[in-house]
Amino acid sequence: VVEELIKAGVDFNRDEEGNLLFTREGGHSEKRILYHQDVTGKEIMIKLIQRVRERFNIDIREYTTMIDLITKDNCCHGIVMRDAGGVTKAVGAGAVVLATGGLGGLFVNSTNFPHITGDGFAIALRHGVELQNIEYIQIHPTVLYSKKPGRRFLISESVRGEGAKLYNENHERFVDELLPRDVVAGAIRKEMEKFGTEYVYLSLEDIPTDEILAHFPNIYQRCLEEGYDITKEMIPVTPAQHYLMGGIMADTFGHTTMKGLYAVGETACNGVHGANRLASNSLLESLVFAENAAKALVAETDFDSVQQYAAKVNTGKYPEQSILDRENRELIMGEIKKRGREFYDKWFNI
Repeated sequence: VVEELIKAGVDFNRDEEGNLLFTREGGHSEKRILYHQDVTGKEIMIKLIQRVRERFNIDIREYTTMIDLITKDNCCHGIVMRDAGGVTKAVGAGAVVLATGGLGGLFVNSTNFPHITGDGFAIALRHGVELQNIEYIQIHPTVLYSKKPGRRFLISESVRGEGAKLYNENHERFVDELLPRDVVAGAIRKEMEKFGTEYVYLSLEDIPTDEILAHFPNIYQRCLEEGYDITKEMIPVTPAQHYLMGGIMADTFGHTTMKGLYAVGETACNGVHGANRLASNSLLESLVFAENAAKALVAETDFDSVQQYAAKVNTGKYPEQSILDRENRELIMGEIKKRGREFYDKWFNI
C-alpha cells in the first residue's frame, strides 16, 4: 500500500540520498512510521483526492448528506440522501460502503471535525446492523490547550517520539512519554486533577531547533499563532478524544452483518486494534482493509436492477436535518453510555 501511495504522488520525507525516513510514536519500540513533515494524513488525503478527481467513473457529490439506508430482508439496496438545498432523494446501489469516520463531534474536545458525530452508527442501529465495542474510544494525550470552539489541534505523538517531555505545574516529569496513549492520557488527567489545572506542559527543549523546524513545521507555526514558540518555551497540552476503535462490526474485507453493506476506515470495527490502538495503525483500516473491501464488493455484487427498491422509498417521511441530527446524537450517545458507562463518566465531558 505504501508503494501505491508513492505512485499516487504522496511525498514521504526522505534523507539526502533519497531513502525514506521513519519516526516512532507511543508504544513503538522502533522507528517504523513514514511521515510527511507533521501532516502525513493531510498529505495522503490531498494526493488521493487529486487522483479521484481524475477518474471519469467517479461522481463526487459534495455537501450531500446520507440520512438513511434502503434495506429489505437484511440486504442493503442503496441510500437516501439530502443535498445542500434540502432536496431528498433515494439512490439505488448494488453495494454501499460506509466510510463516515468516527464520532469525535460528540465530545467537547476532539481532534475530529465537529460534524463527525457518528451518524453512520445511528443509521446502522436503526436497521439492526451490529455494532461492536462502540465504547472503545481513544483519548489522545496531547492536544494544544485552547478555550476556542471547534476542532482541537493535535500535537503529534512523534514529537514525544523525538524527545519532547511532559511536565506538571511544578515542572516535574510524571510519566514515560512513550507509554501507550491510554496510560499517558490517564497520567496527565491525574496531574490536572492534583493541581486543579486544565492542562500540563510539553517541552521540546531536548530537540534541536533545526530538527523542530524541519520535522514539525506546521506544529511550530500553529503554536506561534496561538502565542507559543516551541523552540523557546513549553506549551500547554491536554487530553482530547481522538479515535474510535469500535464501530460497525466488520471483517478485514469490510463485510458487515447486512448483505451488500460494507464498512471501512474508522467506521469499521474488525478487532485489530483492541481497546487501545497503537499510533499510525489506522493505516490498516484506512487503506489496507479498504482495498480489501473494494476488491470484495466488485467480486460479490450484482449491479443489475439496482433502482427497483429506491423507487419505492417515500422521501417525504424524513424530518428536517436538525431533528435527524439530534435523534442520531441521542441514539449513539445512549448506546455508548449503555455499553461503556465507566468510560462515559470519565471522559465524555473533557
